[in-house]
Amino acid sequence: MNSRTSQGSLQMAKGRSNPLIAAGRRHTAAVKFDGKVVATGDNKQGQCKVEDWRHITAVAAGSVHLANNTGSSHTVGLRRDGTVVAVGWNKHQQCEVQDWQHIIAVAAGWRYTIGLRSDGTVEAVGRNQEGQGHVGSWRDVAAITAGDWHTVGLQSNGKLVAAGSNQYGQCNVHDIYNAVAAAAGYLHTAVLLSDGTVEAVGWNKHHQCKVTDWREIIAVATGSYHTVGLRTDGTVAAAGSNVYGQCEVANWSDIVAIAAGCTHTLGLKSDGTLLAVGDNQYGQCDVADWSGIGAANGGQ
Repeated sequence: MNSRTSQGSLQMAKGRSNPLIAAGRRHTAAVKFDGKVVATGDNKQGQCKVEDWRHITAVAAGSVHLANNTGSSHTVGLRRDGTVVAVGWNKHQQCEVQDWQHIIAVAAGWRYTIGLRSDGTVEAVGRNQEGQGHVGSWRDVAAITAGDWHTVGLQSNGKLVAAGSNQYGQCNVHDIYNAVAAAAGYLHTAVLLSDGTVEAVGWNKHHQCKVTDWREIIAVATGSYHTVGLRTDGTVAAAGSNVYGQCEVANWSDIVAIAAGCTHTLGLKSDGTLLAVGDNQYGQCDVADWSGIGAANGGQ
């Protein structure tokens, strides 16, 4: 989101823009100007094996909550021609996307993958135990986001639909209007409204839903226990758990896109470099030498 004007950025948020950076449980992926993808961090399931991908316009990383028995993840890439590629953990067939066509956006949750078609309908593969894949009846969807166990869709009229676990009210978004973007985290959902403010529903134990005082926001991202917002002036706000320093973004500037993993946060600068804070146990924040991030034309 390169526009610095509030209205222009909000219109872009409401459109079908796609993420150029993605943060998973223990890894990071990003799209370069030439449509290639770079990744760093935990690769035990092959989720960072993206070096042969080409013509990529967006990436998504499987969200995994912060538990000792989790960590396996997958990475999804949207090609310029509307097809999809995926690598990594595939125990629940969450990487079985090779037959998808006419896709304009992708999202990855814990053990499942979501794809938005050009006709406003939605595909889902992978785990569906909590009903997060019950999206076949959705229509007129303009954007999608996947949490660990729930999926949220933004319709073109600014209303939201949700499916999956609602144990903590993370799917209670039906009464929110004038939405332009949404981000699904572990057990909470953040919603960006057309006036640049943010609402959040769901689990708030770590104050990850305390975003009501945010203003002039043009993008939102959610991790397991934290929420991040990008302001019109290129600075970043954060709320929630900061145990790993994932909310240490107060000094960031000139940011054009954000992403939140389980316990780390990414910020894409206008010069194509990437900032990262938070847990770096697996090297998921080792992005200081990356450049050329931001494939505005979808690669060559």
